[in-house]
Amino acid sequence: MFTTTTSQQLSQIALSLVPGVGGILIRQLISYGGSAEAVLASPIARLLKIPGVGEVTARAIKQPGVVTAAEAVIRRLDKLGARALFYTDADYPTRLRTLYDAPALLYQLGNANLNAPRTLALVGTRQATEYGRRTTEEIVQAMQPYGVSIISGLAYGIDIAAHRASLQAGLPTVGVMASGLDVIYPSVHSRTAQEMQAAGGLLTEHVPGIKPDPRFFPARNRIIAGLSDAVIIVEAAAKGGALISAEYANNYNRDVFAVPGQLSQQFSAGCNKLIRENKAQIYTSPTDLIEAMNWDQDPAAMTPGKSSASIPLPLDFTAQESQVVALLRQHPGMHIDEVSWQSQISMGALASLLLSLEFRGYVRSLPGKRYEVV
Repeated sequence: MFTTTTSQQLSQIALSLVPGVGGILIRQLISYGGSAEAVLASPIARLLKIPGVGEVTARAIKQPGVVTAAEAVIRRLDKLGARALFYTDADYPTRLRTLYDAPALLYQLGNANLNAPRTLALVGTRQATEYGRRTTEEIVQAMQPYGVSIISGLAYGIDIAAHRASLQAGLPTVGVMASGLDVIYPSVHSRTAQEMQAAGGLLTEHVPGIKPDPRFFPARNRIIAGLSDAVIIVEAAAKGGALISAEYANNYNRDVFAVPGQLSQQFSAGCNKLIRENKAQIYTSPTDLIEAMNWDQDPAAMTPGKSSASIPLPLDFTAQESQVVALLRQHPGMHIDEVSWQSQISMGALASLLLSLEFRGYVRSLPGKRYEVV
């Protein structure tokens, strides 16, 4: 059972339930109001001064019904033993926090560390072949020595094969759902979902009681991609949800791999297309992934032997350069998304700044879009 819900958490859930208020607008509201509680307490006149808030939205925020609805959500979460995670919470996934379209609020069931050091998404067709299932199991087994957390969508085919292989290998695994935590879809996977909660669990942006809907699945795929350091498409037809996951992963600067297959196989067509169009690296063995992600390096070996915190910064460093180098000294191998979030430097400006520092010999890039001080 998670900790008791506070009044602030009640306000966060209530704000997320306001019609027409999504993740982007919630961030806008919080940046102006300071907290969800303060936003709900603000008079309509003040709300109307916030960019993106019109008369209809302002009045919807002030409706007492959203707080009543939030109280009902909390009761259902308590009954499930689940919790809500707001984007400002320390336990909210840092990999998601920096993404422009990330959910402002997530619901979690289980004991998964959503900020695990290494995460991998395995996704693919619901009509998995024996080749696809066997490949999925082999990939998961190869991740065992590296303690990788496996992410997937609890669906038929490749997804459920990934979850079950993770349980067999003793690896934590997270199922991202397109429904409420109490609506397991498909229902035949309920037992596996229960078993996953011991060291992994379930995650969704939907309140308890929400049933899966076709429009929820592409949105679910963005969370899968965002939670992961890398995404492997094991099997996919020329069109389908797995390719949507690959598209999101590429947009989020995640490493994407695809398992090649026979030209005549329908469910290898999507993978072969991703490789042909340079939207995915070819996956032929675990070595392809492990070396690309630098997971074969011992964490201690990635940390400079001499304490870089004691090395003075050049006098000609700009304030932003000093800030970024200080972050990388504290957290060697930090992902570019996390550097952007921690420094509040836009991704475009940060990429240019890191490239400049790399050319000048102050930082080096690591596989998986991570950086460290030289």
